[in-house]
Amino acid sequence: MLYILHENDQWLAPFRETFTEMGLPVTEWHMASFVPDLAVEPPRGIFYIRMSASAHTRGHLGVPELTAGVLCWLERHGRRVINGSGALDLELSKVRQYQALMAHKLPVPLTYAARSPEQLLSLARNMPCPFVTKHNRAGMGLGVERFDSFDDFANRLDALDETPPVDGVTLLQVYIDSPESFITRCEFVGGKFVYALSVDTSEGFELCPADNCSTSDQHDSSETKIARFEIISDYVDPIISRYEEFLHQNQIDIAGIEFITDHAGCKWTYDVNVNTNYNAEAELRAGVSARVRLAQYLKKELARC
Repeated sequence: MLYILHENDQWLAPFRETFTEMGLPVTEWHMASFVPDLAVEPPRGIFYIRMSASAHTRGHLGVPELTAGVLCWLERHGRRVINGSGALDLELSKVRQYQALMAHKLPVPLTYAARSPEQLLSLARNMPCPFVTKHNRAGMGLGVERFDSFDDFANRLDALDETPPVDGVTLLQVYIDSPESFITRCEFVGGKFVYALSVDTSEGFELCPADNCSTSDQHDSSETKIARFEIISDYVDPIISRYEEFLHQNQIDIAGIEFITDHAGCKWTYDVNVNTNYNAEAELRAGVSARVRLAQYLKKELARC
């Protein structure tokens, strides 16, 4: 049996359809309403974790922490866990995520972390401009706002405090200026590269590719309607093998990793999303399906169990 631990029915819906078509036996543990009996052994099977850092925005405060405890129970009993406790740990903290990336010599934008307005002001005075704020436990672009000067930031500080991060930690991160308004998102299944996705950033920082996120795949750009999400055919880059090694060392099986390229050609990695979603329209245009690849991978893992 494949057990899926999650807290978002909407995000799981496209996966349910594919898993059913592929004949995967699935049991869902919706962690906002289900708690397993930790006093007994877990059931036999494999466990796929799709816990989101943005769970609190859906009224599921504390669910990631509960799930982290359940993962310790599963791993103590030797169960096969896809995206286990190490992956969830990085999902829930960009500070820890960035330290893990830098440990693998992957360039990360200069980032500071603070817990109070006084700390933020002190750090912002020495921050190269422009810079952005973001929540340490983020997802869905939470807390991301660009500032072009210290004065702009100081004037907005009270407003920022009205929507505090759930863990109390706000990040200041240098803004990477790119010659083109897009970022690249690399998708991995079973720790192996599937495809690269170009994501247009001209309309803001909410870059979730899921079909039911707030952004649309299509948007107007001057004279023509263009796709916001576009799969890059035959993408080849040395960074892919470095990402695969990073995922292997951190025991992450499924992930979307995002980077932005500056004017000098340097690739700056700024997000590792282990609760990754896929854009159906972009996949249809490219003739690929990461969900099918995921189902195939999970079937192989289940056969080994």
